[in-house]
Amino acid sequence: MMNTPLKKYLGTALLATVLLSGCGGSQEQAQQGGMPVKVAPPTQQKLTEWDEFTGRFQARERVEIRARVSGYLDQIKFADGQMVKKDDVLFVIDQRPFQIALDRAEASLDVAKKEYDRTKNLRKTNAVSETDKDKAWQAYREAKAAYDEAKLNLEFTEVKSPISGRASRNLVDVGNLINGGDLNATLLTTVVNMDPIDFYFEVSERDVLKYMRLEQKNGGENIATARPAMLKLQDEKEYTHRGTVDFVDNEVDRSTGTLQRRAVFQNADGTLLPGIFGRIRVPGSEEYEATLVPDEVIGTNQNQKFVYVVGEGNTVQPRPVVLGPLHDGNMRIIRSGLTSADQVIVSGLTILRPGMPITPMPANPPQAAEEGAAADGNEQTVSAEGQE
Repeated sequence: MMNTPLKKYLGTALLATVLLSGCGGSQEQAQQGGMPVKVAPPTQQKLTEWDEFTGRFQARERVEIRARVSGYLDQIKFADGQMVKKDDVLFVIDQRPFQIALDRAEASLDVAKKEYDRTKNLRKTNAVSETDKDKAWQAYREAKAAYDEAKLNLEFTEVKSPISGRASRNLVDVGNLINGGDLNATLLTTVVNMDPIDFYFEVSERDVLKYMRLEQKNGGENIATARPAMLKLQDEKEYTHRGTVDFVDNEVDRSTGTLQRRAVFQNADGTLLPGIFGRIRVPGSEEYEATLVPDEVIGTNQNQKFVYVVGEGNTVQPRPVVLGPLHDGNMRIIRSGLTSADQVIVSGLTILRPGMPITPMPANPPQAAEEGAAADGNEQTVSAEGQE
């Protein structure tokens, strides 16, 4: 948290104002020479604004495990929820019928090969026609194809994982007849690769345009991808998970008016699960010198936001301001309306009136400057949440 004179002394100044008001002397002091108030210049600080979105995790790789051949399930070779590696055998279908089919195909292939060799030798002496030789060759090729198919089907009786990841539970018990092939194949389980894991979220057209303008301002540098992202889960208070935005879709969804983006996060400990929600922060600006004041000093006059500053002749002057997002919980970014030379009034806000004479008192003792300097080395971020 940032430690600034405005933040540190606002509470003390407000308390002093309440006590002064309770004694009934505020108006008399204002008439006689000015009510004493605490003042401080706006805080100047380099920071980056961050935009916040909600989204959902999705496994980078997800495979439904189905058999390629039909048969009775003979073995299950993994435990429910187990981590598996690519090409690990997960299920075994009864191999005996497929072994018999392979033996039969191998025998037919031997016969066809011998017949072709015999016909080829007879053709050299013109004992058979060229057509007979071609037929023998065709029969040999068909037998070879049948053998290869039978061999492949036998291999398919071992259902392997095509990726490394975490397996779900087995959906079919041993002894059940399962269907294989391309259509209506029985779903046996699923395997997902969760490290790394993807996080998908949607951004509005307004944000899309903002990112485009920033990209144009930076000479074409793409700020939408290869940028850092911070994430927290629903039960977390801080954005502790660090990732990178690596994908932006190529068109805005007409039905929702949003553009899909994706961030990738390392997930070696498996904390981030596919399907759960999270809240993500992504850069919404480049680093810049921002002007900040405590959110408590900002007043409202109908639709106009303002702060009280010390005016000419030590009088109260309302200054219209354009607000940005909150920073560090209670500090408000001021887009325009204030300069570093202004003295913002941070006490007596409830009884001040425009033109009232005041006696400004600085709210920044020497030790506050040292503490503020020590805080400048910390990483500073700004959330777009709570922007007026």
